[in-house]
Amino acid sequence: MLKKRSSGILMHITSLPSEFGIGDFGPTTHKFVDFLKKAGQNCWQILPLNYTTSRMGHSPYSCFSAFAGNPLLISPVLLQRAGFLPKAALADRPAFPAGKVDFSRVAAYKRSLFEMAFERFKERPAPADYEAFCAEHGAWLEPFSQFVSLRRHLKGRSWCDWPAALRDRKPKALAQMTEQLRESIEYERFLQYVFYRQYLDLKAYCHDQGVQVIGDLPIYVAYDSADVWSHRDMFKLTATGKPKFIAGVPPDYFSKTGQLWGNPVYDWDYAERTGFDWWMQRMKHNLLLFDLVRIDHFRGLVAYWEVPGSHKTAEHGKWVKAPSEAFFGALFRHLPFAAVFAEDLGHITADVREVVGKYHFPCMRVLQFGFSGDPARNLHIAHNHIENSVVYTGTHDNNTTRGWFADEIGPAGRKRVCDYLGHKVAAEDISWDLMRLAMASVAKLAIAPMQDVLGLGTSARMNYPSTVKGNWFWRMRDGQLETRLANRLRQLTEIHGRI
Repeated sequence: MLKKRSSGILMHITSLPSEFGIGDFGPTTHKFVDFLKKAGQNCWQILPLNYTTSRMGHSPYSCFSAFAGNPLLISPVLLQRAGFLPKAALADRPAFPAGKVDFSRVAAYKRSLFEMAFERFKERPAPADYEAFCAEHGAWLEPFSQFVSLRRHLKGRSWCDWPAALRDRKPKALAQMTEQLRESIEYERFLQYVFYRQYLDLKAYCHDQGVQVIGDLPIYVAYDSADVWSHRDMFKLTATGKPKFIAGVPPDYFSKTGQLWGNPVYDWDYAERTGFDWWMQRMKHNLLLFDLVRIDHFRGLVAYWEVPGSHKTAEHGKWVKAPSEAFFGALFRHLPFAAVFAEDLGHITADVREVVGKYHFPCMRVLQFGFSGDPARNLHIAHNHIENSVVYTGTHDNNTTRGWFADEIGPAGRKRVCDYLGHKVAAEDISWDLMRLAMASVAKLAIAPMQDVLGLGTSARMNYPSTVKGNWFWRMRDGQLETRLANRLRQLTEIHGRI
C-alpha cells in the first residue's frame, strides 16, 4: 500500500539524449536525475531493462532474457572511465539522429566498443567483484550466456530449430559447445557485469538525490529466450518445444481483434509444484533493480487469455485460472515487503479486483481513459480515484496527451474534456492541464510521461500496442531539460502536496 503523496516522470532510459545515439547509464542520464530533483520529483519510472532484439523491434517487453540487461544501455563514457576503453576510442563515432534511436546503427557501433573493452578485460586481472557477480547471478547468467553464444554460433536460428541435442540441453552436447564457445560465453558475462555495475551505480545516485526508481515487470517472456530454452517445463510446449498455446488479450480498447503477443503461456501446475522457484528468483531480481515494481498485465496472475498456438488473432482464446492465492502466498513468504503494484487496465473481472483488494496492491488509473462512458462509474475520471493508486496522464502504450487530444478523441471528446476542466483548452496546453488534474488527485502517486512534460504531439508516441514495427524510437533532444520547465513542474508539485 502506498503511504506518501508523491509524483514522478515516466521516461525510459533509451529515450534520454546522449552522444552515442541512445540513452544510457552515463553522464546525461545523471543530469536527468538532477532535473528530477530540481523539479521536485521523487520517482522515476522506466520500462524493462532487459536484453532487446532487432527481430522484435527492440521492444523491452520481448527479450532474450527476463534477467539479463540490455547492453545497448551501457555507457561508453563510463566504460572509458573504468579503464576498459582508451580515450581515443570515443573520438571517432558516427553521426546519430538527435530525436530518435537508430537501433541498428547504435548496435553496430557499440558492439565494436564492447569487443575492444573485452580485449582489455582479458588482458588484466578480473575486477575484485567480477567473480562474486558471476557467482551471485549464476542461476540465470550461465544459461543466458550459453543461449546467446549458441544462437550467434548457429547464425540467429531460434532455439527450437537447433540440433536436437542442443535444443533439448543434453548434458554432453551442451558441455562440448560450452567449451567450444568459452570466449563468447565469457564475453556475455563481461557485458552483464558491466551493465549491472553501471546500473546499480545509477540507482545509488538516484537515491542520493531523493529519487526512487520504479520498474516494469512484463508478465510473459519471449519464446525465443534463454528462459524458455532453459526452463521448458515452466511453459506449455510440445515435445519438440513448440508453443501449444500463446498469450494475449481479447478484443479491447486497443484492438478490435484483441492482442496476440505470441509469448508461450506458463504451466502453472508445474510452477506451483516447484514452489514457484523461477518466479521467486525473478521477483527478487526485479526488487534488487527497482524500489517499486509495476507488474504488467497483472490480471494474468489471476486468470490469463490462452490462444491455440496456430491462431493468427486473439479473438478465439479462453480464460484459464492461475493459482493466484498460492503464488502471492509464496511471494510474501519469500519477500515479505515486496513493493509491487498492479497494471489492472483492460478487461478486469471480480476475481482480479478481489486479489488486488486482498493484498492491498496499488492499482492504476489513466486520465486519458476517464472521458468516456458514465462519469459516475468510470474508474479513471479524477473524481473516482482512490488513494491507494497510481494515476497517469497516459502510459507508454498511449498516445501523448497532446496527440490524444488533437488527433484521437474528436470534437465531442474535446468538448467533454473542456467541460470537465471548466475552461476551453488548446492542444498545446492540454498536457499540463491533465498533469494538474493528476497532481490534484487523491491517488498517492502521480506519474506523467516526459513527452507530456514537454508538451509533445503524436510524433513523440513511444508504442502502438499490437504492432511490432515503428515503436520505442522516440528520444528527447539535448537541451530540452530547461530550468524553466523544472521550476514550473516543481511549483505544480508543491501546490498539490507531493514534495
